[in-house]
Amino acid sequence: MAREVREQRIKTNGIWLNVVEKGDNGGPLVLLLHGFPETWFSWRHQIDFLSSHGYHVVAPDLRGYADSDSPPSHESYTVSHLVADVIGLLDHYGTAQAFVSGHDWGATIGWSLCLFRPDRVKGFISLSAPYFPRHPNLKPLEFFKSFGDGLYISQKPGRVEAAFAKHDILTVMKKFLLTTRTDYLVAPPDTEIIDDLEMPSTIPDWITDDELQVYAYKFQRSGFTGPLNYYRAMDLN
Repeated sequence: MAREVREQRIKTNGIWLNVVEKGDNGGPLVLLLHGFPETWFSWRHQIDFLSSHGYHVVAPDLRGYADSDSPPSHESYTVSHLVADVIGLLDHYGTAQAFVSGHDWGATIGWSLCLFRPDRVKGFISLSAPYFPRHPNLKPLEFFKSFGDGLYISQKPGRVEAAFAKHDILTVMKKFLLTTRTDYLVAPPDTEIIDDLEMPSTIPDWITDDELQVYAYKFQRSGFTGPLNYYRAMDLN
C-alpha cells in the first residue's frame, strides 16, 4: 500500500510541510487533504490507485500534523493560513489547477480553497464535511455551546491533550479512527470525549494493527496540540 512513494519537506507559506507523492510528474495533479486525527497515510490506497491511472498524486501532512511544522499559536490555523499552504504546494509543483479531495478538516480546507481561489481548482470531492457558509451573526463556538461543554472542550488549551495523555496513543487512535458513532461527539457532563468513546472490540477489515501503529507512532512524536488548534481557531474564520 502506497509503495514507492516519494517523500520530501516543502517550504510553503512560511512553514515546512511533509509531502508524499507518487505518479508521473506530467500527469494531472490530484491533491489529497486528510482530516483529524490522521496523516497522509489515510490516503495510501487512493495514492496507489490514482497513480496507477496516470495521475500525479500529492498528499501532505497538514500544518500541525505528524512530520509537518506545527506553529504553537491557534491563530496560525485559520482557513486563510491553510488555503495559503495549499496554494504554496500548487505553486511548488508549477500546477495551475488541481483535482482536490478532502476528508473532514481536509474537506473544510478544500471548500475554502474553492471559495477563495476557484481558479486553482479543476474539481473537488468532499468527504464527510459539507460546505458551511459563514453565519452573519453567529460565531461557530456560540453554536457549539448549545450542545454543552462536552462538545467544545477543545477550546480550552491543554484540556484535551491532558485527557488524551491518560491513555496510550494506540488507544486514542483506535477510539477515534474506528468509532461507529454518527452523531456529534458530545460527552456527558464531567466526562472527556476520549473517555466517552467506546474501545472497539475488534479491528475492521479495512485496517490492520500495523497500520494503526503507523498513526500511533506519528502522533506519539508530534502530539495533538497542532491538530486541536484547528478547532480553537474556528471563531477566527
